[in-house]
Amino acid sequence: MRCPYCGGPDTQVKDSRPSDDAAAIRRRRVCPDCGGRFTTFERVQLRELTVLKRSGKRVPFDRDKLQRSIGVALRKRPVDPERVERLVSGITRQLESSGEAEIGSEAIGELVMEGLKGLDDVAYVRFASVYKNFREASDFKALLGTLAPPVAQESAAPKPECDAPSGELPPQIELPPHVTPLRAKRQTRSSP
Repeated sequence: MRCPYCGGPDTQVKDSRPSDDAAAIRRRRVCPDCGGRFTTFERVQLRELTVLKRSGKRVPFDRDKLQRSIGVALRKRPVDPERVERLVSGITRQLESSGEAEIGSEAIGELVMEGLKGLDDVAYVRFASVYKNFREASDFKALLGTLAPPVAQESAAPKPECDAPSGELPPQIELPPHVTPLRAKRQTRSSP
């Protein structure tokens, strides 16, 4: 493996272990020339896949490109990176085991949308808006209609409306014995 820092042709493996989902081998390497350290991953590839784009162009399937596009959809979303890796690995395995050497980009897009829908609704909408080339707000509205409605959280007690004077609690709210209610500030009178 060539060193990414100095371009040296020979690097040494210092540590090997399976990745979190055991779908890859994680290798820690060091370059004897510059001392640079880096990590590589070794994955099983069942077959060479070719992606048939909408334009008719054929390109080799790139797992990293798939991971990047999913990462863009999930940017700043609270999703565990391990779940993202499982999603990418699952989509890749599904494509490789389909038996087809050539796969349409639409099929990949649909698999990604299906995976994101179960992972994060916001990422699903982001990806779909680019993938389906949304042009109007009505496109978003139609897509949002396909999402499951959020589960309504019912509280044990209804939320009281506060019609009480400022600083006083409405009578239907009961405080635990260790909590002291706040009192309203006293207004000072100015002397004439």
